[in-house]
Order: sequence, then structure tokens, then C-alpha cells
Amino acid sequence: MYKLVALYKTPQNTDEFEKHYKEIHTPITLKIPKMKEVRVNRVFGAPNGKPEYYMQAELCFETKEDFKEAMKSKEAMLSGKDLMGFAGDIVSVHFMEENKTQIGPSHQ
Repeated sequence: MYKLVALYKTPQNTDEFEKHYKEIHTPITLKIPKMKEVRVNRVFGAPNGKPEYYMQAELCFETKEDFKEAMKSKEAMLSGKDLMGFAGDIVSVHFMEENKTQIGPSHQ
């Protein structure tokens, strides 16, 4: 699986951020073609105190070709433009390839 992963630091106004993310950014992003799944993870803690990040979002694609095609789409461009407009100062974006490791019975 191929992913675009966005890591968000804590916004100054979390209520404003959440409202924009839910009502504006998510509907734009969900229109990106070839996307299999969107995963959003909110950070609730860290081993050494205050976490560095507030949230992580993953846009998941089956193949590298699907990922590349999607990133060239007008929908992805609109999503990126919106992202930079409301979270450009707190987000970092990464392209990733998922490699699953099987865990045997001794790890369950």
C-alpha cells in the first residue's frame, strides 16, 4: 500500500482546526480518485510527556501507480491548496510505502 501521510502539530485553536478539517478539508480530500481508505489518528499521549503531534492522517492507495495518478489530479491539488491555507504552518506531508510484518503466535 502507498500513502500520503500528513503529520499535524497542535494547532493554536483546536476547535477552529477541527471544524475546518471536518467541514471543509475532509469533503475536498475524499474526492481524490483511486483512494482506498482515509485513516485519521488523534494523538492522546507520549511516553515523555506532551506529544509533539496532534494528529496524523493517511490517504491510502493500492498501488504506486494509483498513488501517482491521484497526486496529479485536480482533486489532490485542491486538497493540498486547502491544507496549506489552514494548516501550512503546522503540517508536514510524507509519501510512504507500507511494508507489513507478520507477527507469529509467540507475539500474541
